[in-house]
Order: sequence, then C-alpha cells, then structure tokens
Amino acid sequence: MTQHNEVTSSTTPAALNDSAPAADTIDPQIRRKVVAASFIGNFVEWFDYAAYGYLAVTIAAVFFPESAPQTALLLTFGLFAISFLVRPLGGFVWGHIGDRIGRREALSWSILLMSGATFAIALLPGYLTIGIAAPLLLLALRLVQGFSASGEYAGASAFLVEYAPANRRGLYAAVVPASTAAGLLLGSLMAALLTGLLDPEQMQSWGWRIPFLLAAPMGLIGRYIRTKLEDSPVFLELAEDESASKTPVSSLFRNHWKQLLLAAGAVLLNAVGFYVILSYMPTYLSQELGLASSLAYLATTVALATYIGFIFITGMLSDRFGRRRVLMTASVLFILFTVPAFMLLETGNFAMILLVQVLLGAMLTLNDGTLPSFLAEMFPTRVRYSGFAVSFNLSNALFGGTAPFVATLLIASSGSVLAPGWYLMGAAIVSLVAVALSVETSKKPLT
Repeated sequence: MTQHNEVTSSTTPAALNDSAPAADTIDPQIRRKVVAASFIGNFVEWFDYAAYGYLAVTIAAVFFPESAPQTALLLTFGLFAISFLVRPLGGFVWGHIGDRIGRREALSWSILLMSGATFAIALLPGYLTIGIAAPLLLLALRLVQGFSASGEYAGASAFLVEYAPANRRGLYAAVVPASTAAGLLLGSLMAALLTGLLDPEQMQSWGWRIPFLLAAPMGLIGRYIRTKLEDSPVFLELAEDESASKTPVSSLFRNHWKQLLLAAGAVLLNAVGFYVILSYMPTYLSQELGLASSLAYLATTVALATYIGFIFITGMLSDRFGRRRVLMTASVLFILFTVPAFMLLETGNFAMILLVQVLLGAMLTLNDGTLPSFLAEMFPTRVRYSGFAVSFNLSNALFGGTAPFVATLLIASSGSVLAPGWYLMGAAIVSLVAVALSVETSKKPLT
C-alpha cells in the first residue's frame, strides 16, 4: 500500500492508476448498509443535540427560574457552549480509537454515550426541586453529550468517504450533513408540536422531557446497526501494516499540522452557520423579533426540509467541479448576502422570513455538503479520523457551540438584531481564506 504523508505531495498519473481505491470493488449492497448505518446513527445523535437547542426557552425556565428571561436564556446557551469545550478532547480520544482500533468501534460507542446522556437529561428534576444541583447536573450531562458528539461527524464522514466510489465521494459524504439536518428536522417538528399542543406550565412540567426520553430506544437501534458493519477496506489494509503509527494524533501534529490549521479555518463557516441558521434561529425569531413561537418553528422546519434536498445536489456539484470551488462560492455568498438577509428577517413578514431562511439554508449547503469529503480527503488514512475530528471539533468548540450565546450577547450589548449576521459574515471571510490556501482534494486517491 502506498501511503502519502502530505496532501500536497505530487502524484503521477501512473501512481493514481496503481493506487486504485479498494472501495471501487465493494458490493453495492454493502455500500447501502454503510450509508443507512451512517445516516441513522448520525440522525440519532443530532436529534438528541437538537432537542436542547429548540427547547432552550423552556429549559431556561426550568433550570434558571429566578433569573430574568434574557439572562436565563444566556445561561442556557452558556451551558450549551460549555459542553463544546470538551469536543477537542473528544476529537483526540475518538480520533485515536478510530485510527488505531477502527471507525466502527468508535462510532458504536459514541452513539451509546450520547443516547444515555440525553435520556438522563429527561429524568433531571428542575431548579425548584433540587436547587443549584439541577443546572450542575444538566451541565455534567451536556459535557458527556459534547464528548460523544465529537466522534460522530468525523467518523461517519471518514467511513462513507472510504467506502464510496472514487468519483462520488462528495455525494456519499453529503449523507452526514443530511442526516444531521434530518435529526434537527425531527427535533424542530417535535418542538413545534409540543409548544402548539401544550401550555407553558405543561411544557415546563413534563412536555420538554419527551424528546429526551426518545433517545434511549433510538440510540440502541443505531448502535445495533453499526455493530453489524465491517470497517472500510482502506482501514483494514492499513491495520495489516505493522509500520503504521501507534500514535496517530502525534503523527498528525508532526506531519500534517498545516492541513490541520487550514481545515480548522475551513470549518468556521460551518460551525457558526449551522448553529445560527439551523439551531438558534427559532429562538432568535421568537425572542428577538417577536415572531410567534409556532411560526418560528414552522419556518425553521421548512428550511431544514429544503436544506436536506439541497445538500445532495451540493455533494454532486463538489464531485464535478471540485471541493475548493464550491466551498469558496459558499463563503462569497455569505459575505455578500448575510447582513441583507438579516435585514429582511427584521421586517417581521412571515413569507419573507420563510424565504430568507430557505435561501440561507441553501447557501449553507454549499459549505456543509462539501466539507465532509473535503476534510476527510485532506488527511491520509492513518490519521484521517484524527485529522477530521480534531480540526472539526476545535472550530466547533470555539465558534460553533458558542454561536447562540455569542449571538444573544452581541444583540444584548449592541442593541442591534443584525449582530448575528455580521458575526456569520466574519466566519465566512475566515473560511474563504483557509480554503483558498488549501489544495484541491477531490481527484486525489485516498491511499
């Protein structure tokens, strides 16, 4: 097996032919199972994560009832942000497991941890019952969720890219953000249904617990499916190589630190955009712009549904035109149109709000649908999981999980509801620079 250490190393056409991806000989039925397992597992993890974001207002009332509404919301999003601080640590741990023991092993355990922590949140008593212990226990479980989620996105992406045909890696990897959005979509639908059927007292008493209770059965199903899969051919080939590094993370920092920095920068638009547009938006529309909660959830639900459709188109575009071109297009569009889009949201017209959210979601898919294959292809097989997990989770810890908190804080301090738009625009500029400095990855062999 030929293993290149640097993504920038030159490869001759003859070498490309000699290194024909083993994935091209895989039975299509096995590929379908891998796609299904990746979709279901990622869906379960992000449904669990979404439940917290979409029910933030109710959770704030349950765990911080003595604080002013905006302060309680800041504290709730603060817990959301703190849980992301463990994600870089999780990236190291899951990356090591995924690169040394196997992708399947890491993914099977990550979904079990996430589901267990989410189910436990449903059983927590509120502040009025046990006082300060309630938010502290919530924080502890959120930290477990953050640690678990740090291995999911990277592992599922690496798994799919390694199983995909060489000319369709972008399309296959797009399954990961599509499943993430599907999890968010179910979370949004459940939040909309619960807030529509229950009054505030019922929501605070027991209604908010329902989505978290569903985590246990869904997580067990996802784990069962994943344990029935084999690791990818390129990983199994590497596992037989006795010269492979026993410490993939140290190898990553020693030999691939440039790719790591560029990858972390490229992730920034995804980190901020995903949580502002697809997670924080219902709270923004209802709390900052005064839109009815049911309409805010409806708009986000429609945006998520269209996002899932657009994401696969983006995956195909990245296979045809290359990862860099599509990612840079996404950044330019956000630089030009984010602030005007937030100005249109400020009109309060529901039809306009719906249209803006759909368009913002479509713009985001240009980044999100391309990023999984781009990051997985940046790193060679022996450090692929680690490189993806560390870069992805570092940016998400610093800028993704903090996005709802920062957006709320910027609005409170500046008095402008356009503040999240400017923040998102800044993230797009950083991503544009990082991708521009990177090399094209779509045509390179994985091994």
